[in-house]
Amino acid sequence: MRLEVKTLKNLDFIILAVVIMISTFGIIMISSATNNLPNSEAYIQTQLTSTILGFIVITVILFFDYKTFGNFYLVIYAFSILLLIAVLIAGVGGDDWGANRWLYIGGFGFQPSDFAKIGIIISLARVISEHHETINEFKTLGKIVAITALPMGLVYMQPDLGTTMVFPVFTFAMLFVAGLKYKYILVTFLVALGSAPFAWNYLNEYQQRRIMVFINPTLDPMGDAYQITQSIYAVGSGMLTGKGFNEGIQSQLGFLPEKHTDFIFSVIAEELGFVGVSILLFLYIVLLIKGISVARQSKDLFGSLLAIGIVSMLAFHIFANIMMTIGLMPVTGKPLPFISYGGTFMLSNMIAIGLLLNISMRKKRTNY
Repeated sequence: MRLEVKTLKNLDFIILAVVIMISTFGIIMISSATNNLPNSEAYIQTQLTSTILGFIVITVILFFDYKTFGNFYLVIYAFSILLLIAVLIAGVGGDDWGANRWLYIGGFGFQPSDFAKIGIIISLARVISEHHETINEFKTLGKIVAITALPMGLVYMQPDLGTTMVFPVFTFAMLFVAGLKYKYILVTFLVALGSAPFAWNYLNEYQQRRIMVFINPTLDPMGDAYQITQSIYAVGSGMLTGKGFNEGIQSQLGFLPEKHTDFIFSVIAEELGFVGVSILLFLYIVLLIKGISVARQSKDLFGSLLAIGIVSMLAFHIFANIMMTIGLMPVTGKPLPFISYGGTFMLSNMIAIGLLLNISMRKKRTNY
């Protein structure tokens, strides 16, 4: 366990700088979103503490070669599954958020599914890299599907449809990089499309209502469609430069629910307008492009798959959150990376960035 100067020189400082800027931006916007909430300073302090702790975690991760995490993938996978099972047994949160997604240990509450995503990505990267030569054989694909299906099922049972959707996204992204044939992707897409009507009956009632109001918000404008209706108003009213910091009508007057978590993008759009949103999207695009670059330059397939898994996970969160807030996807409760309020979500994203930076530090130098 050591960190040599020559290795540190390979660190992708652009990724680090972008994460610092987005996280700082997030803390500032949380201060605005919680401006009129009771004990608003507590939200800022919690987010700031989580961010600082996240950078400490990143520093610790950098001391270990990323391949070390792959060597312990069985332990990491088993621990991830145990956490998800523990949520089903002792999880809380149903009274406040409608789903038991939280565990409390010694007064500290966290959402295990956030950390489980990272554990599954590490496990998949190791298994796929070991079997990449037979990646298009049914036996190998079956093993990979099983690795993903178990945590997916446990997360869905919480229930947490939004997080459940993340697993197939990063799994397919990693399989694609490993050389999965297009026909398998096409067949999976067609099967998923064809089974959608049958899957409807397995959705919870509130999930069905969210999909219905997504299709037609006028069905229940003051009920299930209230969140998305207010969010669209907030985004649209921001126009070019926004109403000004702390001046948003929907957010400051309390019309916009969950404004510091799932719908903080709406606050940004309303108060900072198209200009503020464009700056944030630019930073996200830089982060994702640099992440893909890390994957391409990795010295081994495991590193490439790990990086792609992380990038695709972050990309899905960004895409799903923004599409949700502007009414182009059903409300799934997916927060915005490094922006939305939430300690465990911030820490899990920081762990992901730590692994990404770790891969960039230990990339193979090749001269052409």
